[in-house]
Amino acid sequence: MLPKPPWSLNNTSLSHNERAMITSDSNIIRLYTDGACRGNPGPGGWGVLLRYRDHEKTLHGGELATTNNRMELMAVIAGLGALKNNTDSPVEIHTDSKYVQQGMQSWIHGWKRNGWKTADKKPVKNADLWQQLDALAGNFNVSWHWVKGHAGHPENERADALANRGIDELQTL
Repeated sequence: MLPKPPWSLNNTSLSHNERAMITSDSNIIRLYTDGACRGNPGPGGWGVLLRYRDHEKTLHGGELATTNNRMELMAVIAGLGALKNNTDSPVEIHTDSKYVQQGMQSWIHGWKRNGWKTADKKPVKNADLWQQLDALAGNFNVSWHWVKGHAGHPENERADALANRGIDELQTL
């Protein structure tokens, strides 16, 4: 019997074919994230596909007045926030946002050292979300992976559809 997924929300199981595609590194938790905005700023959405072994969960949401970069950050924050903090499994985050990937892999160190100011001594944009993401990422062994957006990557396409669903659901309120 496989262990339960490392998140506390309801999940769906993968089909037999999808299960067959899972490789031997099955203890890895994978998050596929995306943000979207219709107008920038404008109504925006975020989406995340969480995958662990033969389990997956999707999350999405949105905000009426936001930016694309904020939604890209929110997708990762929501994904990490759904995980149980006591997991020892490595976490791979797959994003089509160079802003998120480079921000977490290099820029954030200088921002923190400079009191959340850029090299030009200006306040870091979206510092509230960067600080949330930094705190959440610190709970896990995270690796960051950039994927080209809108290039047929199946999981990225699903995350994009979830982000757009987040916007669509805002507009029906």
